[in-house]
Amino acid sequence: MSTAEVDAYMAALPEPQRSTLAEMRRRILEVVPDAEQGMSYGVPAFRVGGRVVAGLAAFTQHLSYLPHSGSVLAELADELGERQRTKSALHFAPGEPLPRPLVRRLIETKLRAMG
Repeated sequence: MSTAEVDAYMAALPEPQRSTLAEMRRRILEVVPDAEQGMSYGVPAFRVGGRVVAGLAAFTQHLSYLPHSGSVLAELADELGERQRTKSALHFAPGEPLPRPLVRRLIETKLRAMG
């Protein structure tokens, strides 16, 4: 995995996707500062202990937070409110990064599930 690959992915994005994902990257690293950064399934990912704990992806109409778990979003459903989501992705608008406390809860839930 390579931080340079994540840098390249983000550099290729238009605004406000680029700056929003850059802020999300900072928020993830606030929770897991020693995470290894790189690409997984073609999008930025953050590994702890060799396992992906969080990912980010950019699309035309939305951005996604990827917990790389089928259970994290279901477990936190009450805390996610009306945010659009699938089983494996939490969507958010360009220009509107997820709140820090929610990012922390998402990552902590994933880490707990990893045992």
